[in-house]
Amino acid sequence: MPVSNKTYNNVINTLCRLGEYHNQISTVSVGDIFDIDMNQTKMPLLHINPTNVSTGDSELIYNFQLFICDLVSEKDDWQVKQNEELTKLIDTKNNEQQVWNQTLEICTDFIGMLRHSTRQSLFGVNDINEPLYFTQDQFTIEPFQERFDNLLCGWTFTMGIKVMNDFSTCQIPVNTKGAGY
Repeated sequence: MPVSNKTYNNVINTLCRLGEYHNQISTVSVGDIFDIDMNQTKMPLLHINPTNVSTGDSELIYNFQLFICDLVSEKDDWQVKQNEELTKLIDTKNNEQQVWNQTLEICTDFIGMLRHSTRQSLFGVNDINEPLYFTQDQFTIEPFQERFDNLLCGWTFTMGIKVMNDFSTCQIPVNTKGAGY
């Protein structure tokens, strides 16, 4: 049975499950990005940072900052087969360009899954009546690079997840006495 008013837990669990099902994402985490143990986290990483919730007439919009990132491999003898004409333009001592390419593709996969409401139903991808999570608008996907014990780079973007909410007052856990004076 679908949940008509999606809660924060429903939205977080759905985002985590989408990350878990993506074959290129190894770890999914939620919270402050600086709480991640970079020595223990398997990469690539989808990190979900909740930012705020806004309301509409019959909806809630859960806003998140999403990070898709991976570690850059740095080697003295890193060899990448490239077009000879490009070798002067690309630093071949690491795979930073490949990491940015892969993590950007994962970002666009994630946007597509939510924009087109696929893979959101507990009943499978062919159940068109169940997807109740939507995203809208356009996205600005920004690159980032951080130096911890290793070099981490990837992309971040803000996504609003719109869900229906009827703001029902029938089951609010309060005393039924009037509150006015």
